[in-house]
Amino acid sequence: MKEIKDIHRAYDEAAKHGKKAALATVVHVEGSSYRQPGARMLVTEDGTLTGAISGGCLEGDALRKALLVMTENKTLLVTYDTNDEDDAKLGMGLGCNGVIQVLIERIDETNTNNPIQLLKKAVEKRRPSVLATLFSMEDRKKQQPGTCLLLNENGMIDEAPLSLRRVLVDDTNAAMTEQRSFFKNYVSDTDNTIAFIEFIRPAVSLVIAGAGNDVMPLVKMADMLGWETTVVDGRTSYAKQDRFPSCQVLLAKPEEVLQKIIIDEQTVFVLMTHNYNYDLALLKELVNRNVGYIGLLGPKKKRDRIINELKENGLTLTEDQLSTIHGPVGLDIGAETAEEIALSIIAEIKAVLSGKKGQQLKNSGSVIHERAATVIEEVRITQR
Repeated sequence: MKEIKDIHRAYDEAAKHGKKAALATVVHVEGSSYRQPGARMLVTEDGTLTGAISGGCLEGDALRKALLVMTENKTLLVTYDTNDEDDAKLGMGLGCNGVIQVLIERIDETNTNNPIQLLKKAVEKRRPSVLATLFSMEDRKKQQPGTCLLLNENGMIDEAPLSLRRVLVDDTNAAMTEQRSFFKNYVSDTDNTIAFIEFIRPAVSLVIAGAGNDVMPLVKMADMLGWETTVVDGRTSYAKQDRFPSCQVLLAKPEEVLQKIIIDEQTVFVLMTHNYNYDLALLKELVNRNVGYIGLLGPKKKRDRIINELKENGLTLTEDQLSTIHGPVGLDIGAETAEEIALSIIAEIKAVLSGKKGQQLKNSGSVIHERAATVIEEVRITQR
């Protein structure tokens, strides 16, 4: 999400100065790679790069090919095969053991539905969206369709080829319903076209109860990740915008907080007011809302005391409700300072939202990225 926002800001700046631009998108991966499908990089004609499609090993070559795309005005699909042990012949030394497909599209500023404009519309509101990007690995010389369809709360923007319109509309609606990305290979008697159907979630909305000095590193780290942060506190001397200039600051009592916050599937809460009664009152409001993560600063005995007090007041929590309360908050990394604690909290939130355990990768016993996510399902279509 942050990468997409950075890209469209960089494009606006380039367009202001009349600079040509191209968008490089990782559209498929086989095996291992540093970035997964959906990673993007904007290239401007002066060589400026925004975003990334790898850990730095592909960017140089992609820059050269993007400049060619700008000159020839033709979308290009580039394959980077890192399975060969002799990476030296590529001059990259990648060592990733994967095959990466990168689609490079010239941005036509006269087209109001060019890929950058579709990306802007996809992330302009806190609502999920689906993008469809078409490419062909069978015939690389033909014109690649590229990013051509967006589905969001405002409906659908459809620039897809007529022959694929019906199946693309069905599949983008399915991606929205299932909240997942997938690949389809549309096979006809005359053509094979692969579609990267990409489900895009809103940015994480982090609500921090408490505006003490120990909150500042947490806000800064969340800002680096592109999360949308709100700091709320009941003290006028702490809940001040000049203390947290990069995020929303609310002055509110615990029972007022949820009247001022919109909760969606990407909203998480961290309670670090250092005020037991404030945390208790806010947690009482939160447990009956659809919140997937509630972090509670303090020792385990504080968590147990709060839960017992809620029970004494007639509120017995279900197992599902209890599972959303993470107290003590954060992963066990030996954190001591406010900055280290912030890192621990951020890491745990990311793990929970990703459905991961937060363990060491060397002990995971499986691949980092699920291979099933890049399986291409073949779909036979009939030409009308």
